[in-house]
Amino acid sequence: MGAEVRSTAASAPSDADVIERAKRGDHEAFRVLVERYQGRAYGLALRVLRNEEQARDAVQDAFLKVYGSLGRFEGRSGFYTWLYRLVMNVCLDMKRRDRSGRQVEWEEERAVEIAQGAEALAPGGGDPDRDGPAAALERAQLREAMGRAIQALPDSARRTLELREIDGLSYAEIAKALGVPKGTVMSRLFHARRRVQAALIEAGVVDATPGGDAAEGA
Repeated sequence: MGAEVRSTAASAPSDADVIERAKRGDHEAFRVLVERYQGRAYGLALRVLRNEEQARDAVQDAFLKVYGSLGRFEGRSGFYTWLYRLVMNVCLDMKRRDRSGRQVEWEEERAVEIAQGAEALAPGGGDPDRDGPAAALERAQLREAMGRAIQALPDSARRTLELREIDGLSYAEIAKALGVPKGTVMSRLFHARRRVQAALIEAGVVDATPGGDAAEGA
C-alpha cells in the first residue's frame, strides 16, 4: 500500500506542467489546479471574512480571475503565492464594500492609536469617559482629518496601513498579500503612522506629545 501511495504521489504532475496545459486551453488541467488549491484558498478567505458563504464567493471570484489571466502568469513566484494575493485582494474588496454600507468610519480607538503613534506616544492621553456634543464634534473632526491624512500617503504606505489598522491582518499576512518582506511592512507602518500623526498635529486636531521625538528614533 505504501509503495502504491508513493507511486501515485510521484506521478502527480507539477504545477508548472499543469499550468502550461491550462494555458493551452486544457480545461481538465485547470480543474486540477482548482482541486489542488481550493481548500487552502477557502481556508484563507474564511479567516479573513469569517463568513462561509462570502468565503466561497471570494474563492470562486479569485479562480475566475486566475482563469482570465493565466496566460500572463510567468511563474516568477509560486502559483499558490499568486493565488493567495488574488484571494486576499478579493476578500479585502468584499470587506471594504461591506464596510461602505454599514461602517464607513474607522473605529475611534484605532484612529486615536494611529494619531498618537500607537503605544509609543502617550497611551492614556485621551479620556474614554468624556462625552457630550463638544466631544462628539472633536471626534468627527479627528475622523475627517484622519481620512485626509491617510489619503495623502503614498499608495504603498496607505495600502499597508489599511491592511493593518482597518483589516487587522498580521505583519506576515500583509507581507504575503503585498509580496514584500515583513521588515518592509514594519517600516512602512512606522513611517505611515508618523506622517499621519504629523498631519493631525498640523491640522490642530491632535496635540503634540512631549515623548514624540524620543519615539522617532526607536
